[in-house]
Amino acid sequence: MREINASLPTDRRLWRQDLAGSRAHVAMLGAQGILAPADVAAIDGGLAAIEAEYAPDGPPGDLDAEDIHMAAEARLAELVGPVAGRLHTARSRNDQVATDFRLWVRDAIDQTEAGLLALQRALVARAGEQADTVMPGFTHLQVAQPVTLGHHLMAWYEMIARDRSRFRDARVRMNRSPLGSAALAGTGFPLDREATAQALGFDGPTANSLDSVSDRDFALDYLMAASQCALHLSRMAEELVIWASQPFGFVVLPDSYSTGSSIMPQKRNPDAAELVRGHAGRITGCLVSLMMTMKGLPLAYSKDMQDDKPPVFEAHDLLALSLAAMTGMVEETRFAAERMRAAAQAGFSTATDLADWLVGHADVPFREAHHITGRAVKEAEAQGCRLDQLPLDALQGIDARIDERVFSVLSVDASVASRQSYGGTAPSQVRARVAEARTALGMEA
Repeated sequence: MREINASLPTDRRLWRQDLAGSRAHVAMLGAQGILAPADVAAIDGGLAAIEAEYAPDGPPGDLDAEDIHMAAEARLAELVGPVAGRLHTARSRNDQVATDFRLWVRDAIDQTEAGLLALQRALVARAGEQADTVMPGFTHLQVAQPVTLGHHLMAWYEMIARDRSRFRDARVRMNRSPLGSAALAGTGFPLDREATAQALGFDGPTANSLDSVSDRDFALDYLMAASQCALHLSRMAEELVIWASQPFGFVVLPDSYSTGSSIMPQKRNPDAAELVRGHAGRITGCLVSLMMTMKGLPLAYSKDMQDDKPPVFEAHDLLALSLAAMTGMVEETRFAAERMRAAAQAGFSTATDLADWLVGHADVPFREAHHITGRAVKEAEAQGCRLDQLPLDALQGIDARIDERVFSVLSVDASVASRQSYGGTAPSQVRARVAEARTALGMEA
């Protein structure tokens, strides 16, 4: 029973939040005249001493203390004597743990936000460097149209921007204090819940005591945002794994984020990217775990909810590692620009440009232009050349309406330069988006 019931090995992470909540609570009890000033001073001094003790290595992991809350209270009693028992006036472990956990998740969101910001800045910096670098754009992993590497990197930037917005939204929703809800019904003591909420940086107190002690939406919100972010990081990692393979050869990953083989000395394995990809499964598993824990619980608190923290802690640690690894890879990866250009040129990626030219310059309906372009691609395949290398007479043999002006759009450089629509791949558009992002991220111009 001791082993199944004790949570200190897990929730010892909450010690900073637990002590902060206790100090805010005792200060409020004093301000409301519920505790004598001398008792408040003694308790607060003891809590400050415990903070200093725990700061180097955290609290001891002694199973004799059921959880971090009881461990801190027991240590307080050792330091200040029986007056320590007054700290729990008008408070239950139910509202105490709900407060501690919210504070921890809020801190986790802030830490994740910092990691996401670092990754965005790395992406924007590299996108600015690669605004003119031509590479193949893919659909179905088949060469589709030429794009710029800067445009591709800014697509990753937009994915991460949405992740940041999800974490920020979750933070707004969760920033209400359960402290003062007591076990489930509130308390008869004249508490000032606004004061403790303000002291702990909340926007205000929660409005229903039953919901306050049983709500774990904030943890699920965090895990949902973390899971979506992990999926984005996994997609990015997968592209790096593919690009680093010899058939592609688009990138050379840094040695610091690669490993060798135990028997093949020539190998540079993209292990960091593969682990980021793998972490996505574990993080989404953490989300499912907590969802299943919460799915059938009646109001208010049940001991099942002790299992709320391990999946959140695990997901947070894995996401922090993934963000740090991805940021490092983005910053240090070497892009093989010529290999990317050659791949873009080899896949008839400007076929759409030929069709668009027929529509815009020869007044050909698009469906007809599509068929004409298909015949041109077949001719280029037969001659073993690119579309822009087909002789004019060969193109005119396919359709007489084609003239020499068509060659102005058939190169990959002309293709990307023409994509001037807002959000398009043209270098000028990429530079504009990079400039906007640099301003939004507080980066130097």
